[in-house]
Amino acid sequence: MSVQHFSIEPGAEVPSHSHHHEQAGYITAGALTFILADGEEVVCEAGDSYVLAGEEVHGAENRGDERVEGVDIFSPPRPNPDWQE
Repeated sequence: MSVQHFSIEPGAEVPSHSHHHEQAGYITAGALTFILADGEEVVCEAGDSYVLAGEEVHGAENRGDERVEGVDIFSPPRPNPDWQE
């Protein structure tokens, strides 16, 4: 697995995507809205955790007024994730 810290500013979004990695995470500050392939929206707030299956289409938006901070865990590891390019 690989572990990464993330920060998402108010109004920012992570476009809808999928990856073969399983993804689990924990929100440490703010609230993040996940948008799933079927249109379902799930809000995770500070103290909440989440799990996304491999190949599950998802995106996320920070609809709040404060920065979202959290930790993502991917399995298998993501040695060169797209966001590093």
